[in-house]
Amino acid sequence: MNHIAAQRTEAQRNAVTELLRISPVADELAARFAKAGHRLYLVGGSVRDALLGRLSPDLDFTTDARPERIQKILSGWAEAVWDTGIEFGTVGAAKRGTQLEITTFRSDTYDRVGRNPEVSFGDTIEGDLVRRDFTVNAMAIELSTKTFVDPHDGLEALARRSLDTPATPQESFADDPLRMLRAARFVAQLDFTPAPRVVEAMRDMSAEIGRITAERVQAELSKLLLGVAPRRGIELMVDTGLADVVLPEVPGMRLAIDEHHQHKDVYQHSLTVLEQAIDLETRHEPASGPDLVLRLAALLHDIGKPATRKFEPGGGVSFHHHEVVGAKMARKRLRALRYSKDVVQDVSQLVYLHLRFHGYGKGEWTDSAVRRYVTDAGDLLTRLHKLVRADCTTRNKRKAAGLQRAYDDLEARIARIAEEEDLARVRPDLDGNEIMRILGLKPGPLVGKAWKHLKELRLDRGPLDHDEAVAELRAWAAEQGIEPPT
Repeated sequence: MNHIAAQRTEAQRNAVTELLRISPVADELAARFAKAGHRLYLVGGSVRDALLGRLSPDLDFTTDARPERIQKILSGWAEAVWDTGIEFGTVGAAKRGTQLEITTFRSDTYDRVGRNPEVSFGDTIEGDLVRRDFTVNAMAIELSTKTFVDPHDGLEALARRSLDTPATPQESFADDPLRMLRAARFVAQLDFTPAPRVVEAMRDMSAEIGRITAERVQAELSKLLLGVAPRRGIELMVDTGLADVVLPEVPGMRLAIDEHHQHKDVYQHSLTVLEQAIDLETRHEPASGPDLVLRLAALLHDIGKPATRKFEPGGGVSFHHHEVVGAKMARKRLRALRYSKDVVQDVSQLVYLHLRFHGYGKGEWTDSAVRRYVTDAGDLLTRLHKLVRADCTTRNKRKAAGLQRAYDDLEARIARIAEEEDLARVRPDLDGNEIMRILGLKPGPLVGKAWKHLKELRLDRGPLDHDEAVAELRAWAAEQGIEPPT
């Protein structure tokens, strides 16, 4: 038995072990389908993940039974059944914490204008598998006998971590251009390497991704960024031209020269910042998972540099206000990709704030400046700490150590002031009701102006005692021509 064959046998054995682990749900389901005269297969990503030893509680099945028949077989056994995908031949169900999707064999055709296929049902597992996206997802296990069906050598591709298509890549991507972005996602998520013919087809057909809705693109991009190696996925997108359509600001950074001259361009710097931000995600918070907001901010933090690049006399390069321009660009792109309002706001605010620390110098900031830094960051402060630290990519070890020491000092000052003054809830020393009572005002814009003035004082000087706050409020009122009651 050659090496590949031995690997294949061992992988099959491991997959069967995984399948036994999820029994009796799969076995019960297979028995119900067999009793009804139908075949049931575990298929696609579920088989791939079983072979990788990472089977999830969401399982995909395929069968020769038609959707209405599937519903009848599930009736009385599943704890819940839903038919939101029934027009595409899919019936969903839940059983003892396992989510199941059961789809009738498909032999779809595509008009190659939109993404949705003209659904037609097939009669064989082989016909179903050939229409799937990649060979590693074109394997099935017949559940009654636990035998493999692998007509496209997906098991061998999985052993080599190779990503290829069952049909030609041109046919596959013409049918569904989203598969190109899925290729980049699998590179980032599962550490696969795309076959040369897949990369070539992606380069030739990258513009076709424009046929896909923004919502579907965003879902794949998010999964890519949350993978174990998002840099590899982003690089594949940029190298093939996919990013020119999906996220053009990222390849656009290749036009800018980093002002410190430690990288070929700002694009490479941003990829390094992304990797370093990922490393910082769990360093102080081991229980936290991948942070989409932080990763988006790290990738996009310098996208304003090409638009603000200026060559200075003597050979220098500057990017004045690139954080302001970059925040606007990030907001526009993320909205176009249909990200939620919270994600758009948080990422753009981090891009806007990421440069603020560089005014800290050797600790010259006043306590007032520290308070404003914390207040402007708000709930994003922990992420801002990570982003700023990740943004240090200089190869000069002395300079890098100096920047980290400076940020250590800033964090220590934030902790000290927060403990003394409760920075998490910076409010004026007088509330709106007191302002109205002292100045004899009714609710309206003047109360808001007074409140804002007192908050600015609070940021500048720290907490005021009650008498000081009242005196400051009366002094402000006098400047505004407001005569408080005596």
